[in-house]
Amino acid sequence: MKDLLLIITKNLVEKPNEVEVTEERGEGTITLKLKVAPEDMGKVIGKQGRIARATRTVLKAAAIQEEKKVVVEIVQ
Repeated sequence: MKDLLLIITKNLVEKPNEVEVTEERGEGTITLKLKVAPEDMGKVIGKQGRIARATRTVLKAAAIQEEKKVVVEIVQ
């Protein structure tokens, strides 16, 4: 999950070396915290949150294989 989020995000941003993802696994849940450069925040979120929503949808589809729930948080 973490690797998939890194691949998607690094292809969206101007500064891919500043992309950080931390993964916390709980019982039946995976929480991914995404941190990018402040100037790339808009590119990750998109207009009206469309890119963030699409990224979450892709990760949720991938999580079905692991029978887990995925939560993606974009932090500063």
